[in-house]
Amino acid sequence: MGCAPNASHSPVFLLLGFSRARVPHSLLFLLFLTIYLSTIVGNVSLVLLISWDSRLQSPMYYLLRGLSVIDMGLSTVTLPQLLSHLTSDYPTIPAARCLAQFFFFYAFGVTDTLVIAVMALDRYVAICDPLHYALVMNRRLCARLLASSWVVSILHTMLHVGLLLPRQWVGDAGGHVNLPHFFCDHRPLLRASCSDTRSNEMAIFFEGGFLMLGPCTLIVLSYVRIGATILRLPSAAGRRRAVSTCGSHLTMVGFFYGTIIWVYFQPPSHNSQDQDMVAAVMYTAITPLANPFVYSLRNKDVKGALRKLLGHGRVGS
Repeated sequence: MGCAPNASHSPVFLLLGFSRARVPHSLLFLLFLTIYLSTIVGNVSLVLLISWDSRLQSPMYYLLRGLSVIDMGLSTVTLPQLLSHLTSDYPTIPAARCLAQFFFFYAFGVTDTLVIAVMALDRYVAICDPLHYALVMNRRLCARLLASSWVVSILHTMLHVGLLLPRQWVGDAGGHVNLPHFFCDHRPLLRASCSDTRSNEMAIFFEGGFLMLGPCTLIVLSYVRIGATILRLPSAAGRRRAVSTCGSHLTMVGFFYGTIIWVYFQPPSHNSQDQDMVAAVMYTAITPLANPFVYSLRNKDVKGALRKLLGHGRVGS
């Protein structure tokens, strides 16, 4: 597809994701404000609880604290801007800020997927090799795995930002490019571009697919071995305890990976813009909100530490 002479590398984008919503914007504003504040309060509370309580110092909680920080970043990249745009009749964003949002959204999002995979490895070692768990999953290894996740994520994001920079967009009479989304996501930007985006699509499918395949493979293999180990446990109580330690993680794996695969790894013609929007709300708003509550409500150690804190007991005693 060729571009018109008035095409630009740095247009102003008009984010129209909720412009056709039948729900009043005032109600959407209250809904997303509640989601965002609950996300921040829930994740900050979990981070502080893990940092303060000496009983929550195992590798699993170290990784969970890192995941909570990432989830707060993922929500903060998108939801405050959405709240601002819900109160505006003309929700615009300049190209430079759009690409910055794109960069940070993908940096946090990809790191989230990698850390979730690392947490599957942690559960595998804890259940399949409990005698060596403290030795294998030590604090230094966890820190290195978290740092490696960030490095891989940033390199991946820089590749896709670099592929977007040469693209051009044609604006309307006012010079604005309409994006039927509530933030600068990959698919809407490519759909709106007048440039040839085949290299971007190939990078999403092959490089992005390879990046997703590794963590997905690690998660599947870890839980196959975990399932086999649980079935061999002699007592029903032991099996229930082992399953309960994995239930929260599996719930989040289904939420996060399911929506990402739905949006990014189908051919563009197979999913509508409305479906993309629903999936995007799931992984930018609902999953970061759900993480601290799912892990807290299903975890006896976290619930015990929280009860002790709320009961004015000394945390860590």
